[in-house]
Amino acid sequence: MTLCPIALVASCAKCPAVSVCPLKTVIGDAPKAPAAKAQATKKQ
Repeated sequence: MTLCPIALVASCAKCPAVSVCPLKTVIGDAPKAPAAKAQATKKQ
């Protein structure tokens, strides 16, 4: 669910504060984690 007003209008990628936003994966539309990293950690 996207609650951030900037993510609703544009997207997290176009937000000027995306690099410092701690909640971009919680209230924004940024992906939570890349699938490749998740699979690599499961194999170890």
